[in-house]
Amino acid sequence: MLIGPTLGRYFAARFARTVLGVFITVFALVYTLDFVELLRRAGESQGASAGLMAQLSLYRTPTVAEGVLPFAVLFGSMAAMLQLSRKLELVVARAAGISAWQFLQPGLFVALALGAVAVGIYNPVSATLKQRSTEIEAKIFAKSTKATSGKDLWLRQKGLDGEAIIRAETAIEGTTTLAGVGVFTFDERGEFTSQIVAAQASLHDGFWELTDARILRPDEPPESYGTYLIASNLQPERVRQRFTSAESVPFWQLPATIAQTERAGLDATRYRLQYDVLWARPILFVAMVMVAATVSLRFFRFGGVGKLVLGGVAAGFTLYVVRQIMEGLGASGLVATPVAAWFPAVVGSLLGTLALLYQEDG
Repeated sequence: MLIGPTLGRYFAARFARTVLGVFITVFALVYTLDFVELLRRAGESQGASAGLMAQLSLYRTPTVAEGVLPFAVLFGSMAAMLQLSRKLELVVARAAGISAWQFLQPGLFVALALGAVAVGIYNPVSATLKQRSTEIEAKIFAKSTKATSGKDLWLRQKGLDGEAIIRAETAIEGTTTLAGVGVFTFDERGEFTSQIVAAQASLHDGFWELTDARILRPDEPPESYGTYLIASNLQPERVRQRFTSAESVPFWQLPATIAQTERAGLDATRYRLQYDVLWARPILFVAMVMVAATVSLRFFRFGGVGKLVLGGVAAGFTLYVVRQIMEGLGASGLVATPVAAWFPAVVGSLLGTLALLYQEDG
């Protein structure tokens, strides 16, 4: 039996406000912490103004905040139901003959709607902003050794003139461009020949194109070039796939990325896993509402609400751990990606339903 439209809209609005309120609070906290960290890193970088750091942090925050969306649904649902119980609105609804299942219908609808928005709109926007943030970081921080994050990227290749080891401070997501590049070249006998330092390096078919390159050879004066080419046997698609995380690919582009990666003979497991995880996200939000309901429908006058809330937090954390383990198994190929993606959402929903069946009389 469906709940009445007026009461349903009222409950849905309460659910939506609390969930969005929790998410906005977490978003603001993540943004503030990231902005402060960027200001610290920008101290030695030229052109790194406070305004530009604020913009960069705004581009970086959505991807980080996306990971806490399930917890925003959990804590927001718990807060909404506890408020309704504290103000005796839940008591009035029960007295009017509304069961827990009818009471949860608006919350479940809000969870499904938020899940669809998170997958279809929020994820593409956050992934696009993440790609943009890497471009800005490459321009600002690649030239400053004191501002780098310390997570250097390394490649080894063979060319017409011998081997080369390439080190880069960062890679621009979705491209074959590296920033803050250092290249160590060796001849066919394995002897060191030169060191090349460049602002950027872009891989094309058969060669690297280095920008603002400075070449250092033993017993020779340094040489500078606006553009310098190095032969390479690396495939552009392989380099792009290696340095592009699945989280930086928008949801709507994932099918094409998977097909392109497989055509190149590369492993597309992480992209498939990300695609399945995003498809399962609305059901994961539903699971969070069910978990919240099992610990939030108790009347305040019965007491013990604090323990139930802690139990809900523990259940949500357990579900998060299970999700991380399953995604790790899926990424390693030990479990099929659909199973890894859907298992936490489906099992969480079923366990929440079982707990409510035990607590409620229907």
